[in-house]
Amino acid sequence: MFGAMMTSRESWPITVALNNVAGGQSVPFGEAMAGALLASLPTLAIYLLLGRFFLRGVLAGTLRDA
Repeated sequence: MFGAMMTSRESWPITVALNNVAGGQSVPFGEAMAGALLASLPTLAIYLLLGRFFLRGVLAGTLRDA
């Protein structure tokens, strides 16, 4: 269903765009690494801002009351 809506380059996910950068015969490693860094920045920023809640959630499932 969603594949039919992603026909233009502007609507591709970033992972597909990164794969297309490295999909040719010669791989421009500088462009691929820059794209991977830019793609990971939002996830890293969210983790840094909300990391304590992430850690609380992980530990809540492992700790037990004695």
